[in-house]
Amino acid sequence: MKTTSFAGFAEQADYSLLGTLRADPQSSADGNDHRPRQVYSGHYVPVTPTPIPEPEYVAHSSRFFEELGLSDELVEDERFRRMFSGDLDVATGPMRPWGWATGYALSIYGTEYIQQCPFGTGNGYGDGRAMSVFEGVFNGRRWEMQLKGGGPTPYCRGADGRAVLRSSVREFLAQEFMHALGVPTSRSLTLYMSRAETVRRPWYSPNSRSFEPDLMVDNPAAITTRVAPSFLRVGQIELFARRVRSDSHPEALQELEQIVRHLIERNYREEIDPELPFADQVVELARLFRGRLTALVANWMRVGYCQGNFNSDNCAAGGFTLDYGPFGFCELFDPRFQPWTGGGEHFCFFNQPQAAEANYRMFWSALRELLTGNSPALAQLDQLQESFADAMQQQLERMWASKIGLRSDQQGLVRELLQLMAMSRVDFTKLFRQLSAVPDHVSALKSSFYLPSSDDLDGQWASWLQRWRDTLTSSGGLREAASAMQRLNPAITWREWLVAPAYEQAALGDSGLIDELQTVFSAPYVTPSEQLAGKYDQLKPRDWFNAGGVSHYSCSS
Repeated sequence: MKTTSFAGFAEQADYSLLGTLRADPQSSADGNDHRPRQVYSGHYVPVTPTPIPEPEYVAHSSRFFEELGLSDELVEDERFRRMFSGDLDVATGPMRPWGWATGYALSIYGTEYIQQCPFGTGNGYGDGRAMSVFEGVFNGRRWEMQLKGGGPTPYCRGADGRAVLRSSVREFLAQEFMHALGVPTSRSLTLYMSRAETVRRPWYSPNSRSFEPDLMVDNPAAITTRVAPSFLRVGQIELFARRVRSDSHPEALQELEQIVRHLIERNYREEIDPELPFADQVVELARLFRGRLTALVANWMRVGYCQGNFNSDNCAAGGFTLDYGPFGFCELFDPRFQPWTGGGEHFCFFNQPQAAEANYRMFWSALRELLTGNSPALAQLDQLQESFADAMQQQLERMWASKIGLRSDQQGLVRELLQLMAMSRVDFTKLFRQLSAVPDHVSALKSSFYLPSSDDLDGQWASWLQRWRDTLTSSGGLREAASAMQRLNPAITWREWLVAPAYEQAALGDSGLIDELQTVFSAPYVTPSEQLAGKYDQLKPRDWFNAGGVSHYSCSS
């Protein structure tokens, strides 16, 4: 029986975070807390969202509504619309009339930062444009719902707490696309916009070749609702560990233990025995998170995804993709692919395993504070951290081998393939999908090449294809390999130059392209129709290379 009314939706509220963790003792009880300030303790700050005026429906995820047991009719309910466009005055039944924002620490590649905090202390980092507004149980699963662009919080660092329609459309579509790809991710619920409120942000002029934004643009304000089992981040655990080390307040160690226990309860309880001593649960948490994180990054690379800004505060402690800001999908294969102008090579496509290791190191360091004096537990924890690189490498080897139907111990063919891909300037997604047909001649791959191929390079491809096919034949057969590869190599991918028109048209009130992209992205492993393939399965046109806002973009969300 689907939930068809807002009252029925409200009855599913169940706030485990608010019931078990501590509010900032300096916060207001009514959530009227919208100005930048330092937050010294507590796990969250009650805060009311700021509604966008005259909200207009843009999109919702019918697939996710179905999973939650919600009727599509709910998007037409006035109270539902008001809530997910930022108006919690509609709260009823067991719902809270305010949301909550959380603090976290910032580390980049394992280096702790406090300089970007306006107070120079690190006590101003946190959810600046995101706030959770609901936690409940749907069809036996707990979900937390968070508004992106819901207005200022104490962590907004002087900003407006808003999100623009452009970034909201990208996040809305990307989350559901990643889910369809089989990559663990936060999910999308709804997207609303307001033409009555605009937000001024730096962006790119039409046909710009500028690296950085070259003008200021007024964008419609928007609120997208993202949903996850929890929004706990590595940076949050890290924040409380920092406070323990600095002895910032008497309850610092207790708050660290509380949030780690809550993380276990929210994201790992099915795998961690509650009867275990707490120290053993902490070690098991570290082991499980390492497995999830290494598998996640391998999955990202399998589908050509680059997170762009993989700091500890953008790393979900539950082991899924979180915070679709400056992300991108690799089209022209380049290990150094990085669409974000502020990311540098350290966050590029092939450096994501190293970024993950740095984030895991911050997680490991935080958990050590809970095991002081317990030498056996510390030794186990330290071993997990020391062997992270090996665990990551094993995941990557399995992933690359599986993309071409091989066993993980057949890395010579993988390395040679990656070299050929780089030399041939191939499209990452098209090339692997074409290989999934197990072709016997390089001509079957040529439509994925961005540049003409030389006779010498064709010869290298012919040699590789023959050895690869011989290996597949001896390992189980070509047909079986092709079937397995088609389940791992998507037929379509995210192409920014095809997504940009969707948010541009949505700003004019036309969400037709968003609807079309939702349909295309919902079945990425299914070979598209000839009509859709003609549009969505093509190489990036030359005009879009080095185009500001498409090939590269700032984090102006």
